[in-house]
Amino acid sequence: MSFGNGGGGLRGNDGPQKSVIMLPLSGTSAELGQTLRTSATLGGGPGVGIEIVDSGSTPETAVAAATRAVEAGAKMIVGPVFSAQAEAVGKAVRVPVVTLSNNEALAGGGTFVFGVTPAQSAQAILSIAAQRNLSDVAVVVPSTAFGAQSAEAARRVGRALGLNIRPETVQAGSAGLLAALNQGGKLPDAVYLPVADATLAPSAEALRGQGIQLLGSTQWSTLDLSDRPAFREAWFAAPDPLRFAAFNDAFTEAGGTSGGIISGLAFDAVELLRVLGQQRQLSAKGLTRTEGFTGVVGPYRFERSGLCERGLGVLKVGSGDFSLIGSTSV
Repeated sequence: MSFGNGGGGLRGNDGPQKSVIMLPLSGTSAELGQTLRTSATLGGGPGVGIEIVDSGSTPETAVAAATRAVEAGAKMIVGPVFSAQAEAVGKAVRVPVVTLSNNEALAGGGTFVFGVTPAQSAQAILSIAAQRNLSDVAVVVPSTAFGAQSAEAARRVGRALGLNIRPETVQAGSAGLLAALNQGGKLPDAVYLPVADATLAPSAEALRGQGIQLLGSTQWSTLDLSDRPAFREAWFAAPDPLRFAAFNDAFTEAGGTSGGIISGLAFDAVELLRVLGQQRQLSAKGLTRTEGFTGVVGPYRFERSGLCERGLGVLKVGSGDFSLIGSTSV
């Protein structure tokens, strides 16, 4: 796998079309911005015609940066990372905006959602559950906005797959979890724990030894689960392990630390701009091409709605390692 795009700066009408990737290089999230910049510049990139610009930390700074970029000839914007900024930029410019946010509500009106969404995780993990006849699935989430989004996505995806998705169990901790799941004297075949917050480990421990298959989202891929007995044999959605491992090795060499999914998305977004820029297809039509795209996080295809279909792997937690047991495609 090559990580070098070569070149830099913007070129005129005889070369690739111009585009920008907006990262929070200043302000409260500058550390994240610099991490994503490492991804965007792997191998000497981001490439001819692509410029990295600072979105700042507020909607106003993001709109100002986006407006300047479009006035300078940018035909597409990747970013911003955060929902409020992405919403403001989408309303302010008339070029496609590919946000790194995972907020599906942003999709439409020229804004495309590139972040890994709750629905994409649910599609990957629940497809494997359906294939393996785990038909009765409970969803346990904390009382947060992301928990509610994850539960709704699981309900929608699971029902389309023919699964019995029980009404979500909203828990602040593990106390009483087994009793809450023992509906009618029967525990579910599987429990989906999509949110990797402080409630995750206690919930997994409470379910240990109950003959229940634990299921997780891509949020689990940020955790070290290999030596935690409560997660042994659990399944979780994750980026394509072979492609992502190669990216992560390159990122670690460049940045000194391991990269997360959002770092992989930033790399994939730059490659997206490079490909479409060279083809002079930086447009909604270019984004929604039938064949889609392949990235280090996995294959993906944009829909006209602004949402993204994404193929993900499903990993099983072993004793000190992980194994790929399935994947989804687009």
